[in-house]
Amino acid sequence: MTVEAPGYARPRQIAPLDKRTEQAIATACPGTTISSWPDAPYVHEYWGPWIKTVTAHATDQRVRFAGSSGGMVTALAIHALETGMVSRVLHIEADPDHPTRNVLTWSETADALIAGAGSRYASSSPLADIDTALATEGRFLFIGKPCDVSALRQLAKSDPRVDQKVPLMLSFFCAGVPSHAGADAVILDMGLDPTAVTRFRYRGNGWPGLTVAETADGARGEMRYADSWGRHLSPRVQARCKICPDGVGGVADLACADAWYGGETGYPQFEEQEGRSLTMARTPAGAALLAAAEQAGRVVSSPLEVDQIDLMQPGQVRRKRALRARIAGLRLIGKPVPVMQGLYVTQAGRRAPRRESFRNFVGIIRRRIRR
Repeated sequence: MTVEAPGYARPRQIAPLDKRTEQAIATACPGTTISSWPDAPYVHEYWGPWIKTVTAHATDQRVRFAGSSGGMVTALAIHALETGMVSRVLHIEADPDHPTRNVLTWSETADALIAGAGSRYASSSPLADIDTALATEGRFLFIGKPCDVSALRQLAKSDPRVDQKVPLMLSFFCAGVPSHAGADAVILDMGLDPTAVTRFRYRGNGWPGLTVAETADGARGEMRYADSWGRHLSPRVQARCKICPDGVGGVADLACADAWYGGETGYPQFEEQEGRSLTMARTPAGAALLAAAEQAGRVVSSPLEVDQIDLMQPGQVRRKRALRARIAGLRLIGKPVPVMQGLYVTQAGRRAPRRESFRNFVGIIRRRIRR
């Protein structure tokens, strides 16, 4: 992978490909095909398939504090690791040389997972070395964005090692990947030089947690999540993410998200408080992991009606409702779109008000023509 301005990861071919490899890449790449949602007892056009839906949090206060919401992804990964379900966890963490960016890492201990906890609002490529990962001894748990898990599920169709080596795939709700320029804008707004930053944390250490930058000479900047995401990061989300049909990790075994408390305006509250995670067990493997972690006392949960998620994640509602109109606009002007079958795009689009659909249809045409 390489990074292109203003700071998005892009694939780069470094050697000739035979037809079989090229076909495997084309099938797995979420830029061309998004994996269909699996069969499940329940399926919602916004929130995907599920067996069990709860709000939950880690009982270990270190995990709950370090994670970006209730620490559930970290707690579940620790349980899988320490009970021998897997021998390692493949995920991303902050790049020590470029703290606003991400690097691929393996964790084999709870401490390593806690150190790498927290949302990372920048380009990441957790599958960049997947062939090597699949060739190693032992089984591992994978944590990645919804599109990363989709790619891994699609790869499993041509590479049987995926199902043999990766018994658990965890994901989280994603609103899109900002460019590196977004993090630079945050740091500049703090009054710091992006090139001087030696430590940077997007979120975590609380819920939602402050965005924090530090420099070698002791300077420190802080910003509320509502400002870092709302003013700087979300406006720089890449175009491909604007037509994502599965920002909720619908093909993961378990997907987690912020279980935001709704405000009077219907917009989530971002005041600091103890974290809680929306947790959706989507497959039998995911449901078994959640049950085992709860029985072991690593997590606690409360039942959640799926329609309540609309109030916790209104941005995902708007994004999914907009998709049918956006896709229609792109097709009208001859732009390619990924294959997205079995993801309830039409059903979600039917729930959008006509004015909202028209605005998204016209808006995406205007933006793409101006590019």
